[in-house]
Amino acid sequence: MRPDLSEYTHLSAGKVREIYEIDADHLLLVASDRISAFDYVLESTIPDKGRILTAMSFFWFDQINFPNHLAGGADDPRIPESVLGRAMVCKRLEILPFECVARGYLTGSALQEYEETGSACGIALPAGLKEASELPEPIFTPATKAEQGDHDENVSYEQMAAVLGADLAAKLRDATLKIYSQAAALAKERGVLLADTKFEFGYDRETDTLVLADEVLTPDSSRYWPLAGYRAGEVQPSFDKQYVRNWLTSSKSGWNKALGEQPPALPGSVIEATRERYVEAYERITGKTFSNWVGQYA
Repeated sequence: MRPDLSEYTHLSAGKVREIYEIDADHLLLVASDRISAFDYVLESTIPDKGRILTAMSFFWFDQINFPNHLAGGADDPRIPESVLGRAMVCKRLEILPFECVARGYLTGSALQEYEETGSACGIALPAGLKEASELPEPIFTPATKAEQGDHDENVSYEQMAAVLGADLAAKLRDATLKIYSQAAALAKERGVLLADTKFEFGYDRETDTLVLADEVLTPDSSRYWPLAGYRAGEVQPSFDKQYVRNWLTSSKSGWNKALGEQPPALPGSVIEATRERYVEAYERITGKTFSNWVGQYA
């Protein structure tokens, strides 16, 4: 008989995930349908989003050749019936206090900094790059982890090394770029460009091992662009929550970000279009039908 969710101790709630303690060595990570943008958790939810993020993470953990925090499969008997399909049983780890970002293309905050300084997070880049330019080689740009409602802050590699030590910082950088390269190659074979992504790592003291943790290579933590039609110098269509960001910053939303007010509810058309983009990302990359994955836990 499966446990009830109330049998586990609720430890914390993030923008999207709830974390429960199963026992001294294991946690239950539950992905909700919440969506965040500009460091706000929106009033609206995206149907099936938690299942898509979970399914995508299981797929990538299986594909990536690197230790990860999974301690069971998608139907692990420790997962309560009420959250089957959107929960993972994970090893308890010492989570390291940096987001590890890999960028293969220039966009977002890195583009903004490049236009101002010619570099991204202290890494000098060639002249003449523009929106969505492919970088000569992927770069590692760490960021601090912000509390809910605050911004992650890009930091230099040297700043991270000053906190973690040179040896651990180098391991994080090398692991981040290795995993990104593996994932980008597979995604490209499926007709999708992995523009950038962020990872979280933990440390397993018992085995003295660096471990990939949290979600991985989902549309929440990554920018995915269609390979067909890609052209540098243009804002790319995306399979992630950029669609929500674009609506919020358009005149249609009526939201004034500068006032610091809660964003408005999303219209049904934006909710459905966002869900479609998440599903398409999953199906293109995995080659699987999302409805079949959900059907296991209907």
